[in-house]
Amino acid sequence: MAKKFALIFGTRPEIIKMAPFIHTAKERAVDFFIIHTGQHYSEIMDKIFWENLELEDPKYNLGVGSGTHAEQVGKMMIEVEKVLVKEKPDYICVYADLNSSIAGALAASKLGIPIIQLEAGLRSFDKGMPEEVNRLVVDRLADFHFAPTPLQVEHLKKEGIVDTVHLAGNLISDIVQENIPKALEKSNKREELGLEPQKYFLSTVHRPAGVDSKENFQNILNGLGKVSDEYKLPVIYPIHPRSRKNLDKYSLTVPSGIKLIEPLNYFDFLALAKEAKLILSDSGGIQEEAAILGVPLVTLRENTERQETITMGSNVLAGFDSDIILQKVKEMEKSPRNWKNPYGENVANKMWDILESNT
Repeated sequence: MAKKFALIFGTRPEIIKMAPFIHTAKERAVDFFIIHTGQHYSEIMDKIFWENLELEDPKYNLGVGSGTHAEQVGKMMIEVEKVLVKEKPDYICVYADLNSSIAGALAASKLGIPIIQLEAGLRSFDKGMPEEVNRLVVDRLADFHFAPTPLQVEHLKKEGIVDTVHLAGNLISDIVQENIPKALEKSNKREELGLEPQKYFLSTVHRPAGVDSKENFQNILNGLGKVSDEYKLPVIYPIHPRSRKNLDKYSLTVPSGIKLIEPLNYFDFLALAKEAKLILSDSGGIQEEAAILGVPLVTLRENTERQETITMGSNVLAGFDSDIILQKVKEMEKSPRNWKNPYGENVANKMWDILESNT
C-alpha cells in the first residue's frame, strides 16, 4: 500500500482504541505517522500507560491543552493544518467524537485530504452533548466510515450515508481481548487495595453532565454510597482530575463506602474491571469494555450512544437519581451474564484489509 496515513488523537480513550490499529499498521509496513493534539496530555503521555499499550511516542505532540471546546478545536485546527501541509498524507484517520477528531477532520477537509472515521454512526440523539455534535460533523465529512455494529450502519443509512460504510467491529474488542490476560497477570492493584474478586464495585464519573452540576454530582455520590451500604461492599472510584476539582469546588460529601483513588493505568483498570461485582460509570468506552469483559454495568447518564449494550442486557441507564442508581444496580446484579461480545474480533486486520482494497 503506497499511501501515507496520518493518525490523529488527543485523549486516553482514542489511543486505547487506536493501539491495535497502529500495531497492525506497523506489522503491514504501512506508511503512517501519529499526531497527538495534547487535548489530555498528562493522562495520555503517562509513561506506564504508554508502556502498557506497547506504543512508541507520537511523531508530533501539539500540546494544545485545555480550554473551551471552541478554543481547543480552533487551536488544534491551526496546528494540525501545519503538520498536514508539511507531511502531505494521502488520508487521515480519526476516532469517533472527540475534539481532536473534529479538528482533524475539518483541517483535512479544507485541504482536500480524505478522512477515515474509525468509529462511525454512534448517536445519542442528544445535541446537548458536545460529542454528539462532533459525531454528526465528522461522519458527514468522512470518506470512509467504519461502523462497529449493524445499529450504527442503520444510523448512517437514515442520514443518507451508505456507499462508504463498512461494518468492521470496534477496535476496543481487539485491545481488551489482547490485554486482559496481561492485565490480570501483571496488575496487583486489587491486592494493594485489599480487595477480593466480586467483593467490590468499580466506578468512574467524569462527564460534564454529571460532575459540572453540584446537584447531579452529589446525587451520584449519594447513589454510590447507597450501593455500598446495601451490599456492605466498597465502591472503588479512580477519580479524574476534573471530577476531583469539582468535588473540592462544590464541597461535596463523599459517603464512607466510597474509596477515592488516583487514576489508574490501563492494566490496573482492566484487571479491576474484570474482577468487579459490577461497574457504575458515565463513560462511553467503559460501556463497550464491560460488555466485552462480561461484567454488568449501570450507566450514570440519561442517554447513551451505545444502545446495543442496552438491547443485549449488559448495560442499563440510571441517570443521576440516587434511589434509581441503587434500583438499577439491584436489577443488573441479578440479571444473567449471557450476552455475547457485539464488537467483533480481529477488527484492526479487517479495517486494514478494507483500506488496502479501497485506497
